[in-house]
Amino acid sequence: MKITLVGMGSGTPGSLTMQGLNALREAKLIIGARRLLESLPDGCTGNRAPLYKIEEICALLGTTEAAHVAVAYSGDTGFYSGASALCRALDAAGLPYMVCPGLSSVQLLAAALGRPWQDWKLVSAHGCACTPALVCSADTPTFFLTGGSETPATLCEKLTQSSCGNVQATVGENLGTAAQRLVRGTAQELARQEFAALSVLLVEPCPALQRRVPGLPDEAFIRGKTPMTKQEVRAAVLAKLAVRPGDILWDVGAGTGSVSVEMALAAPAGQVYAAECDADACELIRRNRAKFHAENLHLTAGKAPEVLVNWPAPDAVFIGGSKGNLAAIMDAALAANPAVRLCISAIALETLQQAIAALAAHGLSAQVTQIAVSRSKEAGSLHLLMANNPVFLIVRE
Repeated sequence: MKITLVGMGSGTPGSLTMQGLNALREAKLIIGARRLLESLPDGCTGNRAPLYKIEEICALLGTTEAAHVAVAYSGDTGFYSGASALCRALDAAGLPYMVCPGLSSVQLLAAALGRPWQDWKLVSAHGCACTPALVCSADTPTFFLTGGSETPATLCEKLTQSSCGNVQATVGENLGTAAQRLVRGTAQELARQEFAALSVLLVEPCPALQRRVPGLPDEAFIRGKTPMTKQEVRAAVLAKLAVRPGDILWDVGAGTGSVSVEMALAAPAGQVYAAECDADACELIRRNRAKFHAENLHLTAGKAPEVLVNWPAPDAVFIGGSKGNLAAIMDAALAANPAVRLCISAIALETLQQAIAALAAHGLSAQVTQIAVSRSKEAGSLHLLMANNPVFLIVRE
């Protein structure tokens, strides 16, 4: 059996490559989404199966007697396409295949605008939550593939809520078809409009956010009477946790939210869950979340470990405060993910001993780092060196 995966571009015959057109016309069975099957070019077989799920396609391939099967995909087979998953399934089954790439939506939009796209940042918000203010760049335009719950309007609304409402953007509807439409405006203007299901969004360079390296200056955060983890300690915490861009992160006893914000900025494709029981501190977390556009930071007001029950399993956890429940919090984190990366902050020796004992109860040892921060303070014509209480960082080994 000959199997060909065909990228159909906009889904119209005119956007097919000659290679893709020939493959479709030679096929004795064509599989694909109903929309694509209804717009096939003349000369194609009437033997068509409206399927898009991998398991259904593979099941049909295992039973069909057709000598040549074409599987149609919209856009380009190599740009956020289901074709990649089918390729892996066919590899696993030992079935040979050929791929005919097509025109992607980013190419179609660039052509419609008469602009090159090689410097655009490409992001998929199709069927997944997206934090546009974090992924948009101050240097280059950002292209969003949209779909599902994330539309150009919802993305523009998020940009508006993150103080980026004046940024220029363009929506491309039904690209490459007779119904093609380009809508330009500010993010705030586009957030109030409705667009076709087949739409993409291009956001022009956004105002530069504050630098995102770990260890933002203390004065960058909105502060109240709630204690805050100092800059030097925050930088060490992020280093110990080895935060990756797509991590799920917990911050227990989040205080002002300074560590939570740093986590959110270090993991723009991930999610941060912060627990805090003090009402004033919770308000500070909300304000700092808004200031830094940390839309991937989720706050739960309440005491741990009770509030941790419905949280997703973490890749890394920081415990900055426990209200006497340190062992139970560590138990909850390790139960959710036995391989979780843990970092606990302690000022009191009693807390240090509790953390080590809790890790030992799970058969784990601890690496302990003591950090003492000293800063100069002006006193008349002199600068005095002021030392704070040392902080112990306990990391599981």
